[in-house]
Amino acid sequence: MANLNIVPRDVVFYLVPEFDILSFGGALEVFRLTNLVLGHQAYSWRLLSADGSDVRASCGLDIQTVNSIYRERSYLVGGKRPDKVIVCSGPNVDRYRDRAVDAWLRECSHRGVVLAALSSGAQVLATAGLLEGRRCVIHWRNFPAFVEHNTWVNVSLGIYEIDGDIYTSAGGASSIDMMACIIGRDFGEDVFARVCQHLVADQIRGATARQRLPLSKRLGPCNEVVLHVVRRMEENLADPIPMGTLAAATRLSRRQLERLFRNEFSCSPARYYMNLRLEHADGLLIQTKLPIVDIAVACGFVSASHFSKVYREAYGRTPQKTRISRTSSFPPSLMPQNDRMILAS
Repeated sequence: MANLNIVPRDVVFYLVPEFDILSFGGALEVFRLTNLVLGHQAYSWRLLSADGSDVRASCGLDIQTVNSIYRERSYLVGGKRPDKVIVCSGPNVDRYRDRAVDAWLRECSHRGVVLAALSSGAQVLATAGLLEGRRCVIHWRNFPAFVEHNTWVNVSLGIYEIDGDIYTSAGGASSIDMMACIIGRDFGEDVFARVCQHLVADQIRGATARQRLPLSKRLGPCNEVVLHVVRRMEENLADPIPMGTLAAATRLSRRQLERLFRNEFSCSPARYYMNLRLEHADGLLIQTKLPIVDIAVACGFVSASHFSKVYREAYGRTPQKTRISRTSSFPPSLMPQNDRMILAS
């Protein structure tokens, strides 16, 4: 029987345009299942956008919200102050900077509200000045830009991180892992286990699990020497290791290493290394406002002009054109304009 005397923990989901629907939906479902398992409303929730209007997810679904930042701020001094605020965002989070949101989040923190972030949401918390000296995670896709902009934050590539009253998840399925951990802290291991049964999850990953598949899984069946060299390349994009040094570390000649890479990837190790650096640069161009010369240095190029030349040869456009294209609106949704998903408590 439901315990009608229990006051539910109030959760606010703040939705940033282009947010990741899997991260949001997974977190919300964990709260719903907890209510189901306990037999009473342990959690209630409401959805929030900056201005109270609908928010389009990255998949094209429009989600109806019930509050704006202005109205939500008034709740902080009344009886509707939330227990938790969860920031849900996606790959292009930096397009939607809002100083009113920053101020609201800082006030939430000041008043003891637990703050959580999914996918790239850690960037929203960092922009609001709430992650200085804190441990956090962010989606691997946003990791390079985040590190460049937030050198004072202790960020890792785990799937989630809990640092006091700050919870961050790398997004996707990892939001379920983090929320399940929160459920265990709030209501104990028995409730945690029963929620996992409903999720059809035989195990929940720990915070330090890898975001990305191991290199061997990403590249498929691959020579162990090549895997070792690629790993070293990925770890040294800003300061490229000479091919001779890479070959010497494997006790192979440069010619032997060249043969291995051509067998595996149909290109030389130098070409493969360059492609890694250019991919990293492309991400920084899209996700950050760093000067192009800084991006060139961060990706191991001796000058902006050299970087621009190599980038144009690889992508068929200049870094400047990539930078301009990132400011345009994202492509129209493939979903009809009247398709909506309404999620309310």
